Amino acid sequence: MNRKLNVLVVDDSPTIRSVLKDILNSDPQIHVTAAVEDPFEAAAEIKLQIPDVITLDIEMPRMDGLTFLKKIMQQHPIPVIIISSLTKQGTDIAFKALEYGAVDVIEKPKLSSPTLIEEAKVKLCDIVKAAAASKMKKQYSPIDIKPKYSADVILPKVKARTLPFTDKIIVLGASTGGTEAIRVFLEQMPVNCPGIVIVQHMPEKFTYSFAERLNQICKINVKEAENGDIVERGKAIIAQGNLHILLQRRDQTYFVELKDGQLVNRHRPSVDVLFRSAAYCAGSNAVGVIMTGMGDDGARGMGELKETGAFNIAQDENSSVVYGMPKEALKYAPDAIVLPLDKIAPYILSKFR
Repeated sequence: MNRKLNVLVVDDSPTIRSVLKDILNSDPQIHVTAAVEDPFEAAAEIKLQIPDVITLDIEMPRMDGLTFLKKIMQQHPIPVIIISSLTKQGTDIAFKALEYGAVDVIEKPKLSSPTLIEEAKVKLCDIVKAAAASKMKKQYSPIDIKPKYSADVILPKVKARTLPFTDKIIVLGASTGGTEAIRVFLEQMPVNCPGIVIVQHMPEKFTYSFAERLNQICKINVKEAENGDIVERGKAIIAQGNLHILLQRRDQTYFVELKDGQLVNRHRPSVDVLFRSAAYCAGSNAVGVIMTGMGDDGARGMGELKETGAFNIAQDENSSVVYGMPKEALKYAPDAIVLPLDKIAPYILSKFR
C-alpha cells in the first residue's frame, strides 16, 4: 500500500472508542481519522474526509447503526464493519446489517486479559484490511497477512494413507463475504446431498445465529457444531466461533470434534485445521471448497487434501468479495477447479451426488 488506510470509528462508548482507536493505530498500515459517538458526528466527519473503512456500533443515541448503515449504502457505499456485543439481539441485528451491505461482523474487544486483547487486535486489524480490499473498494491491492501459527499447533501433519471408500464429505472454508457465499451454496443443496462441514470466520454466538438462519431457508439441516455431531447426508455443520473444528472418523462414520487452542493463520476456527483433519480422516473421499476471504487460511490445508487425492474447488475472482483465500489455495492445489459461486454446488452434485 502507498498510504495508510483511513478508518472512522463510530461507537457511543468512550472506552470502546479509545480501545478501538489504540488497536487500529497500533498497525502501521492503519490510521484512525476520527472516533465519534454517533452517526450524526460520523456524517459530519465523512463530509470532511471519506474514510476507507467504517467500524460501526449498533445501539447508539439519536440514530441506531442499522439506520445509518442503510443511509451510507444508499448515498455513498463505504466498507462497513459491525462491532457488536454477543447478545442474542445483537447477533440478529448484526446479520440484518450484513443483509444491508456490511462487509463483516466482529465482537467488541474483550479486555479481561492481555491474550484476549492481543487476539482482538489481530482479528480487528485483519478485518479492516479485508474490508478495504473488498470489491467495494477496488483501488487497493490485496494486503499480505502473514500467519502467526500453522495447523501444527492443533494437530500434526501425517503421511497420506489409503482409506476405504465412503460417501463423499464436503469441507468448506470462507471468510470475508462468506456468509452470503455459504447461503448461496447451501440453498442449492438437496436433502440427499453429501454431508458438509464448514468453517466461516465469525465470532462465537454469531455462528449459532448464522446456522439457525440458514436452517430456516435451506432444504437441508444446518446447525452449529457440537462435539460428536455426526456428519451425514442432508446435513451441514458450521464450526462454532472461537473453537477449532476437526473431522474425525469411527469405522464408516464421520463426526466432528471441537478443540480450543491457539489462533491458526490468525483464526479460530481455522480452515487449515479442518482441511488437515479431513485429509487424514477422509482423504480421497473429501471434497474441499475454498471461498471468498482475506489471507491464506485453508491454502496449505487444500494442498494437503490434494496430496491425498481429494477433489478441490476454489471460488473464482469475479464472484469473490475478497479474492485472497482462493488465490492462495491455488498455489498449493493448482489443479483445483475454479468456479463462480453459483456454479459450485451444481458442479459437486453433478459429480458426487
